[in-house]
Amino acid sequence: MKFHTALFLRIFLIIALLGLGSFLVFGKMPYSALLAVCVCVICITELFFYTKNRALIYDKTILSILHEDFSAGLPESFRTGTYTNLYQLYQSAKKKQYELSSRDLVFASLLDNVDSAILILKKSEGDWAVFLMNDYFSRLFGVPKLRNWQRLREKIPSLAAIFEQGGFAEMKSSAEIRIDEGELQTFSIQTSCTQSFDELYYVVLLDSIQKVVERKEKQAWVNLMNVISHELMNSLTPIQSLSQSLNEIVQQETPDADDLQDIRDGLSTIVNRSNHLTFFVENYRKLTMLPTPAKKPTNLNDLIGNCVKIMVPILKQEEIAIENNVNLISAIELDAQQVEQVFINLITNSILALKEKTEKKIHIESWTEPNRVFIGISDTGKGIENEIRDKIFLPFFTTRKDGAGIGLTLSKNIVEAHGGYLNYAPRDGKTEFVVCLVV
Repeated sequence: MKFHTALFLRIFLIIALLGLGSFLVFGKMPYSALLAVCVCVICITELFFYTKNRALIYDKTILSILHEDFSAGLPESFRTGTYTNLYQLYQSAKKKQYELSSRDLVFASLLDNVDSAILILKKSEGDWAVFLMNDYFSRLFGVPKLRNWQRLREKIPSLAAIFEQGGFAEMKSSAEIRIDEGELQTFSIQTSCTQSFDELYYVVLLDSIQKVVERKEKQAWVNLMNVISHELMNSLTPIQSLSQSLNEIVQQETPDADDLQDIRDGLSTIVNRSNHLTFFVENYRKLTMLPTPAKKPTNLNDLIGNCVKIMVPILKQEEIAIENNVNLISAIELDAQQVEQVFINLITNSILALKEKTEKKIHIESWTEPNRVFIGISDTGKGIENEIRDKIFLPFFTTRKDGAGIGLTLSKNIVEAHGGYLNYAPRDGKTEFVVCLVV
């Protein structure tokens, strides 16, 4: 409405001035100066409205960009001509805004599908606000996706107190948090700080330790059942097939010589696969029925020295050099027979890893930390591929055709039964297993 009124006033003023000029000219009145003034007024008026309209278009466009409101758009006629640069600026800002919005949606979707609680706080002008909360966090603590930190603090005071007492500093620890006035639950907490221009972001990751353990136990069972199923099917499938074939042969009234030979071969295969199943079950029993360690004060220098002596004939046969630098003074409470089996297993694995190598060396060393003793066994083998590093301690997992796949699993169980741990730690291009025992 304002535009139409302004347009009407402009037309009325121009007609009036033109009429006045015509009257002065054709009326033979000597007012040339007045006519010149009228013409100037018309030009100035046109210039004023032209400039105002251009300024209005630029102003509206810039305001749209500042407020990220691209709903109106610019006419296609602006693509060329006077407003070309303005049109390109508008379209560029519009495209970037759409890209940022799409990226935000993708990131939010990813975070909402993460099976961990994620909370991101933003500090601007001295106050904290909730920048982002994923769905898992909202469900876990039973809170809506609030934006106000103080309201979230009222909902989960025990969690907020942890951050505030720590001064919103980076941390990696565990804490007990009460949810919905229920029992305390233990969570692992990891936080980090990120500065972006004048704003500080505080990223919080929370995981229920109980759920993490349950998830890992479930995955371990799945992996174990996959291995067991694979081993069982490798034996049961040929046994079933051969049994059917033999049953068809014995149904004949007069089997010939070839049939009798097929029966002998089939029975021999069934016996071999049955023996393999028996061997498999016995190994499984070793893993599940490990006796409690009978601990006695034992000198690790002597124990490892005895293990090396036992392996000397094989080491000479394979032309492998072994260097034993274990030097521990105090005795340790352990089951010598079980721990000896651990080191024999690890040395055996190193021997097998060096079969195809030109440089064949095994190195054993020791070091101590408060209440801990470490023994590292390394070799110059090719190491363990990244793809299988998380599987080497799984029962019955092996990369060797003649391997049972229980050596490392049994060794790990023995060390853990002594309160320690067994880890694979590649170092300086070498394959190294580290045994940690409690002093």
